[in-house]
Amino acid sequence: MITILRKHSRWLMIVIAILAMPFCLYFVRTDWTSALRSNTAGKLYGRDISTIEIERGGRLFQLARNLGMSEFLTELLGQWHPQRAKTQSEAEREAGQEFAIDLMILRHEAEALGIRPTTIEIAAVVTNIRAFRGDTGSFDLKKYNDIVQNALGPLGFSEAQIEELAGDQIRLDRIKELVSTGVAVSQAESRTTFEQVYSKFEVGVVRFKTSEVANEVKISDDEIAKYYEGAKEQLKSEEKRKVQYVAMTLSEAGKKLTGKERIDALQKLSDKANDVAQALAEKNADFAAVAAKFQLPVKTTGDFTQAAPDPELKQDSQLIQGAFQLSNDEPTSEPLQAADGFYILHLAGITPARPLTLEEAKAKIVEALKARKERELITTRAANVVHDLGEALKAGDTLAEAAQKLNLKLEKLPPFSLADELEPKASSALQTIPNLPIIKNAIADLHANEVADPIPTSDGAVVAVVEKRDPPDPSQSAANRASLDERVLRGKRAMMFSEWLQERRRIAGVQTTVPS
Repeated sequence: MITILRKHSRWLMIVIAILAMPFCLYFVRTDWTSALRSNTAGKLYGRDISTIEIERGGRLFQLARNLGMSEFLTELLGQWHPQRAKTQSEAEREAGQEFAIDLMILRHEAEALGIRPTTIEIAAVVTNIRAFRGDTGSFDLKKYNDIVQNALGPLGFSEAQIEELAGDQIRLDRIKELVSTGVAVSQAESRTTFEQVYSKFEVGVVRFKTSEVANEVKISDDEIAKYYEGAKEQLKSEEKRKVQYVAMTLSEAGKKLTGKERIDALQKLSDKANDVAQALAEKNADFAAVAAKFQLPVKTTGDFTQAAPDPELKQDSQLIQGAFQLSNDEPTSEPLQAADGFYILHLAGITPARPLTLEEAKAKIVEALKARKERELITTRAANVVHDLGEALKAGDTLAEAAQKLNLKLEKLPPFSLADELEPKASSALQTIPNLPIIKNAIADLHANEVADPIPTSDGAVVAVVEKRDPPDPSQSAANRASLDERVLRGKRAMMFSEWLQERRRIAGVQTTVPS
């Protein structure tokens, strides 16, 4: 438990210090080995930041997620969205890198402002972390000890990193309070927001699917040739990789272990992987020779792409990412942890991406042109329906009558309010409605007999019409309005903090060279 939550017995502190020594030596050794092969990851406040710092920040990001600190992560990452990632795992890695940089800025600015969380404040935050709460909502020491014993070791962390994140939560809250001084919710804003969020909507929708117009779209050879000429620089084959690797993994019996026994077994493999990494870091080290020294068989993959990984590596996306981060200058990876152990990769070959011929690119071009034409056709039809429905409703037709005249398949949604998502239990009928969140967003400002602009969806488009809008229930006004005002205020403060952080990033001169 945190220092102040334990008894400060002198003998216990001595025991902890003794036990911590090999732990510290182990992780210092790990970082030292990494440093031998790491490059500068970028610059911040005019100084170089290393890949070790970024990787550690990424592990803190993972820890914060594991602890359920979702609001903290959301506010710190602000308006960030993936820039380079093509897969979910790559997006998570990129988010971790972004988090690491924003965390450095947060700590730097908090120090400049004299914000230094106390031990008592940190303890209060830790006891309120979601992952440590029991069924009653209060702090559960058993849950805390379970996470400390089983979840921190694989990340290379101890209890100190839990306290570290708690301190960061305090820094963020204090800065947010400072930058949002004077922010308030006016009476007019409160009334308008409450009426919008708690009004009851009855909405009808007309859905358009691109699959319904697929047969109407034709692509000519001239269109294909024109597209190719305009995009030939981007039309390339996928880069291929070939790697050698050694695996230090659990035995079949070891894979069945759970809890502390599994952690201990993985720790032994981690120690061995670290020893191998140290040997590979030595000057002129030969991958095959080092593997033989540690009695590890070297396996070699075939040529593979990121989209079609080698069967030996596709078990874990981190292995694929690791393979594509290797270069001729740094051909050997750090130990990469997978579900059943650790892998070290060595670059055996690169087949660079090359321009595709027209024939090779034809299928991809046809697919792109068909998708574009289908989208354009659906958008045009949806826009025409918006116009025609609007005119019919203005002329006095009901929604059902207008839909019948226009030969439209009208889907009537169950009544809802925008506040449904704020309630602990939303209607199960509403949860099954496709695209409901974007439909709600589109009709939020509309009144009865008004039609929203076409709403793009992943498989086509939706036209939404407000048939009826009833005002909020007055009996719920007092409690719900106060709660909503607090939500709005939190949102405003979060927005102010996000803008402040963006400005701090500009002043910090963020420059990153971290690979995606």
